Amino acid sequence: MKTLQDAFEHGLKDIYYAENALLKAMPQMAQKAESQELRAAIEQHQQETQQQVQMLEQVFRQMGKEAKGERCDGVEGLIAENQKVMSEAQAPALDAVILAGAQANEHYEITRYGTLIAWAKELGMQEAEQTLTQILQQEKQTDEKLTRIAESMVNQRAQSAA
Repeated sequence: MKTLQDAFEHGLKDIYYAENALLKAMPQMAQKAESQELRAAIEQHQQETQQQVQMLEQVFRQMGKEAKGERCDGVEGLIAENQKVMSEAQAPALDAVILAGAQANEHYEITRYGTLIAWAKELGMQEAEQTLTQILQQEKQTDEKLTRIAESMVNQRAQSAA
């Protein structure tokens, strides 16, 4: 990568890979969730993520590029860690663990989208900037929803087992 444009394209491939990898991981998280509210939130975000993948494909098309992901070691590490701790956790801590993993995923995505938006702005890519901003808002809303679920019930249930 020699230019900001190169870095932008690399970042776009990275987040495209990440979104697709997370799409594959979400069903397991939803299936293991005991809280109906948590399960519903994960399933809703899975649908949003499918739309986000399509939105990213639109950005690739605007650039005249093929929508293609590039392996993202960061998200692969998050997914592996989530799977490991989910296999070790038991009720009622399991939902707290799932929630923490889901939020780690969201925080990763939020940082990536924030960077891509700044770069798109610098590159004068207004349509890409708007699309990526829309995705970022969805990621932030999901993170806020997960926080509400954690604070309203999941963390207390996990604590009460002690």
